[in-house]
This record gives sequence, structure tokens and C-alpha cells, in this order.
Amino acid sequence: MALITIQPGQALERILSLEIVRVTERAAVSAARLRGRGNEKAADQAAVDAMRRELNKLPIDGTVVIGEGERDEAPMLFIGETVGNKKGPKVDIAVDPLEGTTLCAKNMPGAIATMAMAEGGTLLNAPDVYMEKIAIGPGYPKAVVDLDAPAEENIRSLAKAKDVTPGAITALILDRPRHADLIAAVRKAGASVRLITDGDVAGVIHTATPDQTGIDIYIGIGGAPEGVLAAAALRCIGGQMQCRLVLDTEERRVRAGKMGIHDPRKKYAIEDMVKGDCLFSATGVTNGDMLRGVKFGKEIIETETVVMRSVTGTVRWIRAEHRQLDKFHLD
Repeated sequence: MALITIQPGQALERILSLEIVRVTERAAVSAARLRGRGNEKAADQAAVDAMRRELNKLPIDGTVVIGEGERDEAPMLFIGETVGNKKGPKVDIAVDPLEGTTLCAKNMPGAIATMAMAEGGTLLNAPDVYMEKIAIGPGYPKAVVDLDAPAEENIRSLAKAKDVTPGAITALILDRPRHADLIAAVRKAGASVRLITDGDVAGVIHTATPDQTGIDIYIGIGGAPEGVLAAAALRCIGGQMQCRLVLDTEERRVRAGKMGIHDPRKKYAIEDMVKGDCLFSATGVTNGDMLRGVKFGKEIIETETVVMRSVTGTVRWIRAEHRQLDKFHLD
């Protein structure tokens, strides 16, 4: 990568070009080499190592404020880790180098490499715990849905805002035992449920384009890193999201307190989790509804990435052909 110098006053301007895309591309390619091998930790480690290498080439003074790995003891870009060559603006980083480790290990659809970058001090700094989430796309009045409202009420309210019956609403929910009552409540309200095994960053993003994805609302409990990443994406493309950290033990409350979170019941909107200009990038590892997976050819590696910026609302879809294959083996 050619050396690029970014002055602090330029904020995220130049980084939007290809630099952030290279980070998720390299992570995706590294993870994709282990698709279907049944080793989740090895695939995650490969993605982490590749993402860290690329981040450290960037002209930024970055701090990882949303990392991955504490809960599952997986390889991590840890919270508080500094990245970049320090020759640029101070930025916050949120990462999920391999969202859908199980999907990658089983070569199932929907695994992605993803990250977000924002101006320093503007991303929610939170521990790697679970998070309650509810999200819908853009174009609705404020407070159409509420994290604290019963599922049936949210379904009816959203259906009214869309001028449809509850039967026309589809909710996306992680297929977990903890969601049994939630799933039953959504169905009782008359709505349809689509279950996913993993991948709730893409799941939340799907709510932004319901005419294309068929997903009107995302509800349930997932990881906090994925929640902040999804909030960054919705800040770029529009939508509503409310979240709450699940700080249900003293140890988790203490960890959160050390990060400046003193109200364990605080409800976070998108603007609370991502306060300034931000970038979001995701590259497909396996084929999915949102992105194509990495394709290995004899002389070319193909990747597909979506990159977004909040201040401009720009969304770019980048299909890339990589011919310097030795770089993807050695870097």
C-alpha cells in the first residue's frame, strides 16, 4: 500500500476511498481460505490477523473501542488496542473480523468481514456482552417501535405506519432458545418470522431495504459489537435502532463502569452509539443475501464489498479482482 498522509483536519475524507475496503477484503480472503473446514477459531484468527495487519498500515491514530472475543474466548482485536501508523486523525474502530464464524466453518451463507470507523470519541465504548436490539428501516416517524414495548405492540405499530396488516410484516430473529417467547409473540401478532443462525449485522441492515430483502424489523438479543456495527451502517443509510447492553451480573456491570457506562438500563439510539461521521465496510466471506463470498480462481481472487459513509449518505458496492495473489498469501 502506498504511504498516504492525512492531516487531522481532514477527518475521514480520504479514508473513504479504498483504504477501509482493503481492510475487510483482506480479512474476508483470509477467512475464506478456511471455509468449510469446521474450525471456527482458526477462521476467526485468520481474519483477525489479516485485519490487524491492514489496519496498522492505515494513516490513522486508531483505538479499538468495540472488539470481539471476550465472551467466547476467541482471537480478538481487543478493546483498547491501538492501530494505524499514527500519522493521521484520531479515530474509533469497531470490528467484527469474521461475523458468522460458524457460517464460515460450515460454508453456509452470510459470513462477512466487517468494521466501522468514526471520529475519535464518537463510538460507544462497550464491553463484549450481549445486547437487546430492535431495528427498522428509514422513512418512518420517530418512536414507531420501542425496545421496551411488547413485541405484539411493535408489530401492530409498524404495520400501521406501513399501512399494511400485521400479516404483511416479517421479523428477522436469531434462532436461539432465548427467543422462544419472542418468536411466539411475533407470530401471535400475525407477523411472519424469518430465523437466522448467525449474522445479525447483515440482519439489521436488511431492514433498511424491506422491498428488496423482505425484512421489516429486526428484534432480539445478540452481541454488542454487532449492535454497534449495525448502528454505524444504519447511520449511513437511514433507519431506527434501539439497543440496551445486557449487564446482568456484577462482573459485567463493573466492566461496563470502567468504560464509562454507569446506567445498566440505558437505552441507546443510533445517535448514542455513533455520534459523528462514520464509515462502514463489509466484505462477503461466503455467499449471502447481502454480499457474494470470496471466489478463488486460478489467477484471480474476486471479492464483493459494500462501503458506506454517514456524512454523505454514500453507499458504494465494490466488486474487485485481485491479481497479486502472493500478496494475499504473504501479507
